[in-house]
Parts: sequence; C-alpha cells; structure tokens
Amino acid sequence: MNASELEVRTQADHRCAVVVDAPQHSGLESTLDYLSERSLAPGSLVRVPLGRRELLGIVWDRAEPSGRDLWRVRDAPATMTLRAVIEVLDALPVLPTAWRELVSFAATYYQRSPGELALAVLPPELRKLSAATLTRRLVRLRTRLAQSAAAGAVHEPAARAARPEPSAEQALALAALAADASAAVTLLHGSTGSGKTEVYLREAERALDAGRQALVLVPEINLTPQLEARFIERFPARRVVSLHSGLAPAQRLNHWLLALLGEADLVLGTRLAVFAPLPRLGLIVVDEEHDPSYKQQEGARYSARDLAVVRGRIEQVPVLLGSATPSLESWHNALPAAAGGAGRYRRLSLASRIGGGALPTLKVVDMSRLPREQLRASPLAPPLLAALGQRIARGEQSLVFLNRRGYAPVLQCTECGWQSGCPHCSAWRVFHKLDRSLRCHHCGFAERVPRACPDCGNADIQPVGRGTERLEEQLAELLPGARVARIDADTARRSGALELALQRVHAGEVDVLVGTQMIAKGHDFRRITLVAAVNPDAALFSSDFRAPERQFALLLQVAGRAGRDAEHAAGAEMWVQTWHPQHPLYAALRRHDYAAFASSQLDERRAAGLPPYAHLALLRADARTQAVAQGWLQAVSEAGAELAQRLQVTLYSPVPLSVQRVADVERAQMLVECVSRPALQHFLSAWREVLQGKRTEQKGLLRWAVDVDPLAI
Repeated sequence: MNASELEVRTQADHRCAVVVDAPQHSGLESTLDYLSERSLAPGSLVRVPLGRRELLGIVWDRAEPSGRDLWRVRDAPATMTLRAVIEVLDALPVLPTAWRELVSFAATYYQRSPGELALAVLPPELRKLSAATLTRRLVRLRTRLAQSAAAGAVHEPAARAARPEPSAEQALALAALAADASAAVTLLHGSTGSGKTEVYLREAERALDAGRQALVLVPEINLTPQLEARFIERFPARRVVSLHSGLAPAQRLNHWLLALLGEADLVLGTRLAVFAPLPRLGLIVVDEEHDPSYKQQEGARYSARDLAVVRGRIEQVPVLLGSATPSLESWHNALPAAAGGAGRYRRLSLASRIGGGALPTLKVVDMSRLPREQLRASPLAPPLLAALGQRIARGEQSLVFLNRRGYAPVLQCTECGWQSGCPHCSAWRVFHKLDRSLRCHHCGFAERVPRACPDCGNADIQPVGRGTERLEEQLAELLPGARVARIDADTARRSGALELALQRVHAGEVDVLVGTQMIAKGHDFRRITLVAAVNPDAALFSSDFRAPERQFALLLQVAGRAGRDAEHAAGAEMWVQTWHPQHPLYAALRRHDYAAFASSQLDERRAAGLPPYAHLALLRADARTQAVAQGWLQAVSEAGAELAQRLQVTLYSPVPLSVQRVADVERAQMLVECVSRPALQHFLSAWREVLQGKRTEQKGLLRWAVDVDPLAI
C-alpha cells in the first residue's frame, strides 16, 4: 500500500477502533479510528500509522461514551480525514474476547491507557514482524509441532501409574475441589512440605483430561525450571511451555503463539503470564500467592494474583491460590463472615507434611546476652556455630539465610568517617569484594574501590555490616574443611549458574549453603536439616505496615527448607539470631502458627483502618528537585480536594520516598485512602484529567504515576 492510499478513501471503507502503545501522559488513552478495506473483528492484530511512525495495534471493542469514560471512542466526524490500516496480521486468530475483557478491566482499575497495557503484555518480538514474516514463522512452528506430535505420548500411562498416592489431607482437598466447582476461588493453605504441588498436578490433570488448558503462575523466574520439570514428568504427552521475561525473545514469542493457537496444554510463568491468551482455559493456579513479586513495580502496576482472580471470574474457571503464609487480604477473603472475614473464598488446609515429617524446632539466640568480643569475632553465636559443625559431622546440610547480598552494605573511613554513598541516589553503594567494586543496587552506578579515602586520603577503609559474600567468607574460615557455597543475585547472574549451584546442593556437594530470599521458597532440599536466620530484625520496626507480614512469611518459608526428608525431620531446627527475642512475631514463628499471627495482624489493621479494611492508592511524582515533585503533588491535591471530600476520600500530604533520590531524580508521593473501593476508583478516574492538565503547568516535572493497591507506603 503506497503513501497516498494511507489517506481517507471512500465511504465504502470500514472504520475500526484500534489501541496502540500510548503512555498515560500522551492523551491517546482511548481507541483511535482507522479505515480498513474489510471489516476487522475485535482482537485482530494490525499495523497502523501514527504520525510518522508505524505501530502494532489491536482492533478493539467499541464502547458507548458516557461522561468521563476512560474507554470512550474518539469517533471522528464523517468529513474528518482518517488514515488506513497498513496491514492485518491475519495469520493469527484474534485475541479472545475474555483476554480483551481482562486487559480492559486491568487498564481501568490500575489507571492506565488500554493500548499501553495491551501492547506491553504482548511479546516484544511481535512488534517487529510483518504479516508475511509472521506467516512464515507460523508455518515453521506448525511443522515442528507436527513432527513432535507423536514423541513421548506412549509414556503418559506409565507417568500416571507412577503418581504418588495422595495423603489423607490431599485426598480431602481434591474431593472438595471436585465436588464443588461453584467455589470460584479456593485458598489452599498448606504448610511447607505438605504437598501443595501434588494438588496442583491433580487439578491440572482434571482440566487437561477435559480438553482444557491450565495456567500456573509462580512468583519468580528461578522457580520455573524445577516446577516445569515436574509437570513435564507428570504429563509427557502434553505440551508444557514457560512464559516469562527471562526467555530469549524468539522463544518467548513461540511459547506465546503456542498458547494463543491452543497448542500449549499448560502454561507456566511469572506475573506477565496472567495475560497469556488461552482460548480453552480451564484452571488457574497461583503458587506462593502471597509473594510481593506478583505486583508489577513499573509501568502499569498490576497485581497478577488479583488479576488471576478477575480472570477466573471472567472466564468462569476455578482459581487455586496456594501458600503456607497467605497474604492477609487473601486470608481475610477466606475467613467466613462470622469470623470477621469477607467470606469470598473457600479455604482448604494441608496442615501436615508429606510422610509425617515434623516442622523444624525453633531456637532463638538472644544476641544482647553475648559478650562484645564474641560478636566481633564471629557472625554466628557459638551455640549456632557448634550446631553447624555437628550437622557437617553427620553428613547433613545447613542453610544460613541473610537477605542482603554483597560483601558489606557500606565502606567507611576510620579517620574522617567518609562512607561509600552513591552520588546519584540517596543510598549507599554496596562493597563487592570479588570484583573490588562499589555498586549501587538502585541505579547500578559502579566504581572500583578507592585505594584511599576520597576525602582525607586515609588508606584504612573498612567494610561496615555484612552481606552474603562476607558471610560466606567468614563461615569458610570458622568451619575448616566445610564446603560452603552461596546463592544470590550475584552468583546467579550468569546463564545456567543457578541451575548448576542447585544441582551441587541436591547432589550433596555442599555442607553449608549461604543465600538470600532466592533460596527461601519453592526449593525441595532433601538433605538440609538446619536453617539459620542471621539478621532478621530489620523489618520488625519498619514504618511500612506490611513489613511484619512479609517478614513472617519469609522466615516461615526459610524454616520450611529444613527437615523435608522424613528420615531426618525429627531433628530439624531453625535458629534465629535476634536482639528482640520476646517480639510477638517470633512467638508465632515458634509455634508455626500462621493463623494466630494473621489474626493479630488483622486486628491491628482493622484498628488502624488499613487494608483489607480500607483501600489505598499512591500518586508518585518524579522531578529534578524535591520541591517541584512535592509542589505538583500539593497542587493536584488541592484541585481534587472538593471531589475527594464528596466521595469521602482522604488525601494525605506529599512526602519523599524512603529512598528519595534515584539516578539523580527526586521522588515524592502522596497517599490516597478510602474505605470504599468503588468510591476510590471513581475518584481516581475523575482525578486523572486533573493530573494530566496540571502536568503541563509544572516545569521540571518528569513523570507521574498512580499505584493502586501499593505494596508499601
């Protein structure tokens, strides 16, 4: 089609509404009208001109405009010049209606433009393909599918015959799930090692046998390989694909195409997989549903866990949320009204470990009672160090948990007090000894460690505090002959490094494993009988109201790595080094009593008017100066004050973020609160027009964003 043909043609052309990737500040927040030679079904992928650019777009459903409607169609007058669709990628089936409904809901709820969200969740490689290139790729893909169709299928009966017999608790849960499909959302509360994965496998089997597809979400990429292996082992005749940002672009596109074409029987992925187009979806599983990784922190800040529940409602399929430490919101939704809950979810419990293994015994070390000489000499208390030695002597493994990577959080001059701050952020640069670098974990700025203090020239610069790199080094010195290994984001950076390290642990080639939260969840270490939390107190007195919930979940997950083999479970231990041994969190942890901890936290939330008893949003502003950021927030607050008062929405004063400067950008935020979710949504929807208008009035403002249901305030 030549350039002249892109202009308006005759009235016989068909008009279609298209969404493109347009950020919320652009003003292109609804559909754009284009002309097409033929009628295009909603969900069709097209290439369209926008200004001087050529963009991938999606033909969208038209909506009736009504007032301040985020989805109003920009119907152009009949005399207005419209441009034509360049080409249609019609080798693909249209994106399903349910998929478009999910995107529409998410865009409205999280206050983003529909095109921005819809295009962001498509594989980036798709934007580069013409209709002809896509057709050739699909031919190659279908050829490979035909060649592999018969491979492995003969093993399916053997795989099913080898299934473990469900425990009594698993059998009860499976029977309840099979008997009452009307309970749309089920919270599977299972202690670590209780066999939640087997329930997922059995439910997926039921969906696949019915000719449906299954979607399984996990919180982090590093958890996908082992879970994917279990599903492939159970279903050798089925096509299991992964979907996450860690895949090569071409592989991610192929897996997405298999999902859309209905060729993938089971899709396993991270949060973006909640948007996988699945034409015959029959089950959604969200493993570790409490995990904060399900919340997107950039762009459209959606919660994949919450959208999984919404998707289940849209497509009328069951949703299974699994966790040993459910989020307080999910726990509240699963409590009956008589117990003060919302009664929206069904709750099923797996209280016992498979094989009858006991949960580890908690031992608390009161650090305030140790002599200062001991604290300086060793990162571990003498009793804990002795316990590690005993495990090594018995041929057992131990895990030492410290949720801080690097060698030390900061370097400091012993003469003048200089510290290794980041020149671009209000944060410290972390000392990494292996490559002798100072690295900011916020903006990525890194430099070689200076030979002397930059301020006074003193050569004595010392590390302050401790990260996993330093802890690994110290344990190797304190436990001569022990095989000490470390797993964190630094050691797992190279491709395949994480898998290799995990193989060494499983093969018994490691005596003491040091790591961060990367190894705290999802891993089935059969030989580990002791876990230790070195410095878990930091979250106990945080200003973030969610910090105790996250810390309890993390520590209980860490505890769950010990004693998973019933043969050694009786002697399994978790050691906690703390300066506050009487804290209620540790008392609940000692009893492995999530229900009691959740009850006390919900009581506090109710008294303070915090979620789930109120609903929050944050308006964030980035600017060159803190004064500009806070000034803009104050201006939009005043502009929205009347509507906020009418809807009983509370607007709090602007404040800096806890790390207020990142990459030379100043950051501020304002909290918005309301007891009614619909009222909050109504306010945010109307307020966006104010935000867009005020943005142009404030010089120096870089960007703003609304975060609905924020994880931290």
